[in-house]
Amino acid sequence: MVTETNAIKLKFLDENGKIKEVVDDRYKPYFFIPYPPTNEDLEVIRYLSGKIQTVEKTELFTGEKKVFGKVFWLNPKIALKAAWRMRQVWEGEIEFSKSYVYDNGLVFGALHSEEPLKPFLEVSAEAKEKFERTFIEVRTKDPLKYAQIFYWYTLLSQPIPKLSSEVLGVKEVNQERVYSAWMLSRIANIPLNEALNSRRVSDWIKSIIYTHLRKNGVLIPTSEELRRGKPTHRVIGALTVSPTPGVYFNTVVCDFESLYPSCIDSFNLSYETVDCLHPECRSNKIPEVDYHVCTKRRGFYSVLFGALKDLRIKLFKPAAKDASLPEEERKMANVAAKLLKLILVSSYGVTVRIHGVACPPLADAITGYSRYSLKETWKMAEEKSLKPLYGDTDSIFLDNASNEQVEWLVKAVKERFNLDLAVEKRYNLCVLPKAKKAYFGILPDGTPDIKGVTPIKSNAPRFINNVFQQCVKALSTVKNLEDFEQAKKVIKDIVKKAIEDLKNRRVMLEDLVYTVRLYFDPNEKVADMKTAAQQYQCALQLIDSGKKLERWDTVSFIKVKPFNYKGKAFTVKPAEFVKSLYEINVEDYIRNLLTALNQTFQPMGIKLETEKETEISKWLGF
Repeated sequence: MVTETNAIKLKFLDENGKIKEVVDDRYKPYFFIPYPPTNEDLEVIRYLSGKIQTVEKTELFTGEKKVFGKVFWLNPKIALKAAWRMRQVWEGEIEFSKSYVYDNGLVFGALHSEEPLKPFLEVSAEAKEKFERTFIEVRTKDPLKYAQIFYWYTLLSQPIPKLSSEVLGVKEVNQERVYSAWMLSRIANIPLNEALNSRRVSDWIKSIIYTHLRKNGVLIPTSEELRRGKPTHRVIGALTVSPTPGVYFNTVVCDFESLYPSCIDSFNLSYETVDCLHPECRSNKIPEVDYHVCTKRRGFYSVLFGALKDLRIKLFKPAAKDASLPEEERKMANVAAKLLKLILVSSYGVTVRIHGVACPPLADAITGYSRYSLKETWKMAEEKSLKPLYGDTDSIFLDNASNEQVEWLVKAVKERFNLDLAVEKRYNLCVLPKAKKAYFGILPDGTPDIKGVTPIKSNAPRFINNVFQQCVKALSTVKNLEDFEQAKKVIKDIVKKAIEDLKNRRVMLEDLVYTVRLYFDPNEKVADMKTAAQQYQCALQLIDSGKKLERWDTVSFIKVKPFNYKGKAFTVKPAEFVKSLYEINVEDYIRNLLTALNQTFQPMGIKLETEKETEISKWLGF
C-alpha cells in the first residue's frame, strides 16, 4: 500500500503470526518516454519537478534493446498528471505499489527471506523429485515453459497461513475461498485483499503479464501497440460441426483439454509471435486467418499460459481425483484446478477487447487454430473408420467407438498437434436433433445429461416436473435399441396416465402451482395493464386483496378456466384463492405438459400428442 507521504508500505506475516511492516520512501513512481525527449516533454518534466535518466529496455515486438527515458515523479498523482500531458508514455497506468513489487522481484502472498528481501523459491527434495517426474518431457522439449512451471510450483507449494477474519477483512473465513485467494495472489502477483474480493480476471492476467515482462527487462507495450494497429472487432468464434440427427448407443464424447490455452501453447501464439517481423516466418500461415506465426522465438504469452495449463492438467486436476491422497489435500487441489481453469478460460477472451491486453490478430489466431484442430481431428477420425457424429468447439462425439479406436485418436492428436484429447464422458443413449448445441444423453449410471434444451422451466409446476422425471427414469437403463423401444412405450404410458389424472382431477392443487418472478413493478404494471400477462393477473388480484408487492417479488398462481376480472379475461388465480380442482383449466395443463415434454422427447421419435399434434419425423429429418 501507499502511505500518506507517498512511501511504499509492505505488510508481512512473521513466523509468530504477527504483522510486520516494511516502509520504503526511496522508491518513486515513473514511466518511460522516447529518448531523446521532445522540447514539450522536457517542459512538462521541468514544470512538474520530474527527473529523467536513460535506461535500456528490450522492445517486445523486435526483441531489440533500445534506449528510453525513464522519468521519475514525486508522487503517483503527479505522475498521472504528467502522463496525460505527454505525447507518448509507456507503463504509466501501472499501480504504484504493484510497480514496486514487480521491480523488486517480490511476490504477493509468498514466503520471503528478510536479508535480502526476496521470495523463497525452494522446495523439498521429495517435492522436487515429484515435480521432475511429472514434467520430465516438458524439461527437454520446452525449457522456458519448464522454468515458469517450476517457478509457480515453488510458490504454490508453500503453506497457507491461518488468519482470522479480521486480518483477512472478511465477515467469515471460508476455507476454500481463502485457499483460492492465496493461490491467486501468488500466481497473478496481486495483493491478498484484491485476490479475495476481485472478480476481474482481466486484471489478474494483466498482472501476470506485467510481472513477467518487468522481470525480463521488456518494455510493456501500450494498449495501442498491443492491438498491432488493428481496431477491436468481432472475432470469428469456434467451429460447430452439424450433428447427424438420430438415436445412438454407446456414444463417446472426447474433449480437448483447455483447448484455447492449449492452442496458445502448442502453436506458439503470443503478442509478438503472431505476424512477427521476420520475412522467413511468413510461410508459417495460420489456418483460415490472414496471419502467420513466428518460428524463431518462443512467445511469452504462450509460455505463461502453457505453464498454467500444464499445472492444471498434469498436477492439480489428477491430484484432486487421487484417492491415495488425504481428503483435505484432494479438496484443495480441486480448488486450485478450478482457479486455474478460470484464468485459462479467459486467456482468449481478454485478447478480444479488454483494454491493455486486447490484440485482434492474437484473438483471431487462437480461434483459427481451435477450428483447425477440431476440423482435422474430425477428418482423422473418419479416415480411421470412426464415426464422428457431432463437433462443438472442443468436443467431438463418436458413435460406438471401441477403447482401442479412442486411444488411437488421442495418441494421434497428441503427436500431430501436441494437444490433449481425453474421454470426457460416455452415453449409453445419446439423442442428437438437427439443431446445433442441443443433445440428450443417459450416462452409464442412469443420470440424464441434457444440453441446449430447457426440458422443464424452473417455474413449472411440480406435477409437470414429476412426470418428466418419471419419463427420464424409464430411459435410465437403456443400452440398446430393444431397450429403447420398450422405454418409449413406458414413457407414452406415463404421459397417458398423467393426462388421465388431470382429466379426472386425481392431482393435488399444490402440485399445479406456477411460481414466477415479477420483473416489473407490479403497481405500475397493473395500473395500465393493456395486456394481462399471467403473473401480473395474479399480482393484481393479490394487490386488490391488500397484499403489498414490489419488483423482484415472486407470485404463485394456478391456471383456471377463463373468468372476467375488471373487464378483462383472466386465466389464473393466486394459488391461495383456488379452493377446488374443478376450477383448474385441464386443457391448459395438458397442453403445457406436452409442450414441455416434447422439447426433450420429440427428437427421440417419441410421439406425445394431442389432437392437434403433427408428425415429428419432419423435425428430426428421419
